[in-house]
Amino acid sequence: MKIKLTLIAVALVVFIQVIPYGKNHQNPPVLQEPAWSSPVTRSLFMRACGDCHSHETLWPWYSKIAPVSWLVQNDTFEGREHFNVSAWGVQAKNKGNEAAASLREGEMPPWFYLLPHPEARLSKAEEAELVKGLVATFGEKQED
Repeated sequence: MKIKLTLIAVALVVFIQVIPYGKNHQNPPVLQEPAWSSPVTRSLFMRACGDCHSHETLWPWYSKIAPVSWLVQNDTFEGREHFNVSAWGVQAKNKGNEAAASLREGEMPPWFYLLPHPEARLSKAEEAELVKGLVATFGEKQED
């Protein structure tokens, strides 16, 4: 019984690899970037946020293996939809004014992104510098 379940699980994992979703790792061209407050702001942003909020995504090896590939592609496309520095001034919905607050409140980058991306983990000083730079670049959302 245990062997049969193992074989079914292996067959399922092999089968789902042929599902085409999660395999689109072509980055669209960078259309336009914001006027960054400094090169340091851009560098910190790209290190901690760029994979999901730009067209300069670095697709890791595990992004090619379903079902993880489905999650990675979905998160990346959703991140670009809400806030995309590679389509600045071109994309209608671009919530740059929420970026500093999201970082300050610990909402971004998400914990599950930081696990396989230790390079995206910022020191307190780097985080403060990035928050300051994001406010200078994008402004800050005013309370309603």
